Amino acid sequence: MAGTEPASTINRRRFLLTSGAAVAAGASGTAGAFLPRQRRSPAVRDVARQPARTIRRPAPYATTTLETTARLGGAAHPGAFRRLVSGPGWPLTVRGELAPPRSGRDDRRTPLACFVQFTDLHLTDVQNPLRTEFLRSRTATAWRPQEALTVAGAVALVEQVNALGGGPHTGLPPAFVMTTGDNFDNNSVIELEWFLTLMSGGRITPDTGDPTAYEGVQNSGLPLYWHPDDAALRDLDKRRGLPLIPGFLDAATRPVTSPGLGIPWYSTVGNHDALPGGCLSPALNDVAAGSRKLLSVPGADAAAYANAMRTGDDPKSEVLKAILSRHAASARTVTADERRRLCTPHDYLAAHLDPAHAGAGPVGHGYTQNHLDGERMYYTFQVAENVIGISIDTTYRSGHYEGSLDTDQLRWLERTLAAHSSRSYDADGRLVRNPGAHDAHLLVFSHHHSPSMTRRPDAARTDEPRHDGAEIIALLSRFPNVVAWINGHSHVNRITPHAHATPARSFWEVNTASHVDYPHHARLFELADNGDGTLSLFTTLIESAAPHRTAPDFDDLSAVGLASLYRELAYNAPGLAEGMAAGVQEGWAGRARDRNTELLGFRL
Repeated sequence: MAGTEPASTINRRRFLLTSGAAVAAGASGTAGAFLPRQRRSPAVRDVARQPARTIRRPAPYATTTLETTARLGGAAHPGAFRRLVSGPGWPLTVRGELAPPRSGRDDRRTPLACFVQFTDLHLTDVQNPLRTEFLRSRTATAWRPQEALTVAGAVALVEQVNALGGGPHTGLPPAFVMTTGDNFDNNSVIELEWFLTLMSGGRITPDTGDPTAYEGVQNSGLPLYWHPDDAALRDLDKRRGLPLIPGFLDAATRPVTSPGLGIPWYSTVGNHDALPGGCLSPALNDVAAGSRKLLSVPGADAAAYANAMRTGDDPKSEVLKAILSRHAASARTVTADERRRLCTPHDYLAAHLDPAHAGAGPVGHGYTQNHLDGERMYYTFQVAENVIGISIDTTYRSGHYEGSLDTDQLRWLERTLAAHSSRSYDADGRLVRNPGAHDAHLLVFSHHHSPSMTRRPDAARTDEPRHDGAEIIALLSRFPNVVAWINGHSHVNRITPHAHATPARSFWEVNTASHVDYPHHARLFELADNGDGTLSLFTTLIESAAPHRTAPDFDDLSAVGLASLYRELAYNAPGLAEGMAAGVQEGWAGRARDRNTELLGFRL
């Protein structure tokens, strides 16, 4: 993605973001199952920077990464599966690039808002025929061994948020959760149903096709994929050390019950929510709902498809159709399922507005009946008193994993920013006063981060200009009330200061890692007025409620056990453990300055 990401990260992210080789669903359990009976680890903090009014909560398990984090135990060597242990937490890092950290601010501080960000959950039907797992014939990193367990893992994340209590720096409890896209993976109606049920509460059966048999890559007999139930097959992943786990596939497709979030939640759309595989054309609906699933292709075909994704010069959907046609005879016959059909923008909006998915509210989760008149998926909402949230839609509807805005939405965003800014600047840097504006602190939410937004023409609207990340940064910097732009997509923790020569025009961009790849994070935000002309935006990473340690013999296939295994498999993904041993893991989890932070900026 971005030019500042490690090359290994860029290559792997491009495969996983665009291949549809993302995550899946599974596990059994009941509401409340994910609160482990462990002793709470003591908080590990930078003592010199510890907030004066840290709130301590009774809890059976550490609630944030200030207290403890999952770490790989043992030594890294070929063929070794490394178990997770509970390690020390990450201390608070104060970042003063945009405003000075003035002494005494802890005692003057007034809390303004607290909320949680989920991003890139990638809930996935792994049996969907449109998935392109066959890219693994070109590189092992194009398919994730943990893909069948994302529903279990996501339910554990919901449980953790429900147990948070007050924020560690302001004491305010989270008022809502915002999801910043790629909520599910294959743009299918059934995955959308799973996502809405996860967030609002209810029973999920993470299984499609034949209700009596799994029909995916993990019992195909192909050594290209991990076969956890097959003791006879020495597949690629078992040679890397992944274990034999009898009963895994049955457990991964059993029903699981989500308690739903106990607080309101809002939704932002991502490319995987809007497009099959995050990058393909809606014209592939018949393949998704059909009965032929391609599991393996020659390396040359995988390379051709990967090249089409990387360059964007070839019509990816047409390349995929040709590959599917060329190898139809070798495709696996699976049970067709209409629930796998691709969801349209109208389907997406109508499902959010269904009262059955209201959960803790609000009905529509940011969208209203007015959105049903077209394909508009952007809106504003009240975060707190004098704090406004703006959710924007950065997806290409015709098929691409990169992001952008069209001109209509860019103009809407400018009008919205102006409506909450009594003082701003025009494009030439001249001060603009708007005495009729209702001043508010502004938080912008999107799926794509600025480096992944381009001016690539939309194939469905070739005559319409698109607007990239640099243009969004330039627009936001014209409005001093903008505090932060919060997003996902990259699967990396990174916090970037967008400084301006006029300090009040500076703002932060907070990019959060996914909950499908290592390191399995969500992020807690707390906004406070320091009473000295500055604001502090605290960011604290959180993990799911699943215990760090899995069962010694991998024999715990309960919902809790599967959620723990989901994380442990992600930490042992192909190439990742070796990279972590060499220090490359910082490209995913970020450095200290990208994790638990206090981000200072000037207030309005």
